[in-house]
This record gives sequence, structure tokens and C-alpha cells, in this order.
Amino acid sequence: IQANSLKKTLLTALAMVWLNPHAWLDTVVLVGSVSTKYDNGAVFWAGAVLASFTFFFALGYGARLLAPLFARPVAWRVLDGVVALTMWIIAGSLLLE
Repeated sequence: IQANSLKKTLLTALAMVWLNPHAWLDTVVLVGSVSTKYDNGAVFWAGAVLASFTFFFALGYGARLLAPLFARPVAWRVLDGVVALTMWIIAGSLLLE
């Protein structure tokens, strides 16, 4: 049962990585179009890989460290408020452009 569970987990992870259209769009379209502004593609690539690794590393360990805090419903309400405020600020700045 354990080996089957590991196989299922690995296949699910691979499917999420390689079959995720958002990841492909972000990587190919967004990062690819930004990279055309720079002459040294290798340095840009290394920076993008390092930034991605740092983000996901921090996301994983940050989630582990913040899990006790987010066990309380009030923490989720505060987070939702911060996200909503951020979205309103971005929307306002886009309207003013």
C-alpha cells in the first residue's frame, strides 16, 4: 500500500507540474516576454530560477511556521482583509493611470 501511495503521489505531483496551463503561460509568455528586454539570457535565466526556488522554499517553510497562527479564524479574516485592501489599491492605481 505504501509503494502504491508513493507512486500515486509522485504521478500527481508530476501531472501538476507538467500539465498546469497557468505554469506554462507564466513561464513562456510572462517570463519569456520580460526576458527579451535583457541582453544576457543566461544571467536572466539564473535569476529567474533562483527567485522561483527562493519563493517556493519560503512558501513551504512559511506555511509550516504560520500554521499555528492560521489555526485561528481571526487570522484568516485579517489575511483576507489585507488581500482585499491590496486588490483595491491595485484597482485604484490602474484606474488612475
